[in-house]
Amino acid sequence: MVLRVGSLKLKAQLFCADERALGPGRIDLLESIDAHGSISAAGRALGMSYRYTWLMVDSMNRCFAEKLVETSPGGGRGGGTVLSDFGRRALIAYRELEASLERTARDHPRLAELEAMLRPRPLPQGGGAAQPEGAGGGAED
Repeated sequence: MVLRVGSLKLKAQLFCADERALGPGRIDLLESIDAHGSISAAGRALGMSYRYTWLMVDSMNRCFAEKLVETSPGGGRGGGTVLSDFGRRALIAYRELEASLERTARDHPRLAELEAMLRPRPLPQGGGAAQPEGAGGGAED
């Protein structure tokens, strides 16, 4: 879930070196895995391909000190996927961080200041923006 606080969009992403370890989409995937007990069902529920879903799970598991998602083979014969206790802790910590960021942004005086500076709607393209030098056709100063 990407948070909106008024006009502000908040998206918390956690990186492991240059690899995204956790973010809104990955957290949604963890919640979906928890609800469905299957990587493929979780991916389907989120409109993701099986391959993409697997790659996200693999990335998360490689980035954290312990696996967030545990799989057991077997498909319809008793296999499945669950969040590890470590994964559940990461999920809760991320959601609490999001809530804290949302509260901070909502109460921050600079957000109200910046929103007051916004127009209600953007001007039509070309309306009000300075033209690059040489792009006009008007009279010289």
